[in-house]
Amino acid sequence: MALAHVLTWLEHSPLGVFTRSLGVWSYGVLNLVHILGITLLFGSILLLDVRLLGAWRQIPLAQISRPTTTMAQIGFVLALCSGIPMITVKSSDYIGNPFLLIKFPAIALALLNVWLVHRSPAWQAHRVRALMPAEQRRLAFGASLSLLFWLTAISAGRMIGYW
Repeated sequence: MALAHVLTWLEHSPLGVFTRSLGVWSYGVLNLVHILGITLLFGSILLLDVRLLGAWRQIPLAQISRPTTTMAQIGFVLALCSGIPMITVKSSDYIGNPFLLIKFPAIALALLNVWLVHRSPAWQAHRVRALMPAEQRRLAFGASLSLLFWLTAISAGRMIGYW
């Protein structure tokens, strides 16, 4: 099984050895940073996606999209930079964990969705004019997928520790 080899390698990698060498508090601090990153990421995404689904129509989308996108990016970087060393601490414990196989594809799908939405003509248009109903529907569909993928990733990530 290729994933088992990767997880074993991660645990014995220089990053895994270094992270474990930081002491008993290192995992706890990394976990707190990871939670902060996820909170910033998903909190921002939730606000933007709910707006894209039709809430708060009196607030121009461009006014919400700029700060929420920036905060989501910061949250993602924090979650990524803390999550990678966290998984290296005891990677071999995750061999056979089905939630690992759900979390990472869900993140990949969520990021692909972000990429597609941000390159869509509707997203480009929202910065300069009011959107047409068809454009609003396209962005609402992207928001629905976003919520599905990110909630799946977060739920699976949380369940990893209980397997």
